Amino acid sequence: MDDTVAVSLFRHGLTEENKRRAYLGWSDSPLCPEAKKELKLEKPDFDLVISSDLGRCLETADILFPDSRAEVMKELREMHFGQWEGKTYGELKDDSHYQSWLNDFLTVYPPGGESFAQFAYRTEEGWRRISARILDHDARKTAVITHGGVIRHLLSQLAPVKREFWEWSIPHDRGYELVWHKKDLRRGERCILLREVPLMANPIG
Repeated sequence: MDDTVAVSLFRHGLTEENKRRAYLGWSDSPLCPEAKKELKLEKPDFDLVISSDLGRCLETADILFPDSRAEVMKELREMHFGQWEGKTYGELKDDSHYQSWLNDFLTVYPPGGESFAQFAYRTEEGWRRISARILDHDARKTAVITHGGVIRHLLSQLAPVKREFWEWSIPHDRGYELVWHKKDLRRGERCILLREVPLMANPIG
């Protein structure tokens, strides 16, 4: 399998706002103390480390890869939730616009935020940049630190078996490794292998 390349997608560590179950898109929140203590990769040997430009991802990258400098890509940001940033379901549940979005997130979008089409286009542009970097630098193993929504969308587009956006579970305690033959990555095809990668000293569940 010398012609294969692997890309591991990692969600940032748990933040204080994640603990509140608040919508956290382009706004930021620090990692909670327990996440900082638990984040660990058994073998952090990657040729490329690429991260969203948001602080929670950069902080995660620094913890997981202390000897590497992450390349930053703004395209890997989470969806922008506009006026709903920092708010919880409890604070929004009586908003009719919010309920419409929950029922049809593909066409309804947050006030002042991104539509799903805008988010998907941006994320796919980021993936094209990542693929080009891998091929240009002949990287065998690449780590990408990003957000739950970005990983869901990339898996819906790249996993060997097609599953819809919300069918993917993206916990904070593990990542996904995707493997391609180099020629298939160059062609933009789905990966040939998908497996989970533990992302904590003591993975949960």
